[in-house]
Amino acid sequence: MGLTHWLSTRLLARRTLGRRGEAAAARYLRRRGMKIVARSSRLKPGELDIVALDGEVLVFVEVKTRRTAETGHPAEAVTPAKQRRLTRLAVTFMKRHGLLDRKARFDVVAVTWPEGKWFPTIEHFPDAFEAVGRWEFYS
Repeated sequence: MGLTHWLSTRLLARRTLGRRGEAAAARYLRRRGMKIVARSSRLKPGELDIVALDGEVLVFVEVKTRRTAETGHPAEAVTPAKQRRLTRLAVTFMKRHGLLDRKARFDVVAVTWPEGKWFPTIEHFPDAFEAVGRWEFYS
């Protein structure tokens, strides 16, 4: 097996794991009464994993999926730099859809899905961080 094949296999497996984690997170949130309004929403500056409504509140959900917590808890990957990017994406989404008057928050869903397991462990962190950067908004 060549290096190119090995790398492409690893990247495909990671992408597939991420998609499975996002699908599991969306099911989890729906079971808790949220309405999913967008998944994998691509905007010019990047992508929002899940956008949902929790009552009247617009929720931007960042999903982090890992096989194990060996390299740290999945939620730890939502660094301050990532929070700034998510804030910018959220404001772009809200502007595009005429939702700037809507209350909003940022949640993180951590999915740990060990190899060979049918079901993951899902942890939901509502209101995980506040909007940051020059694009911040207030709810």
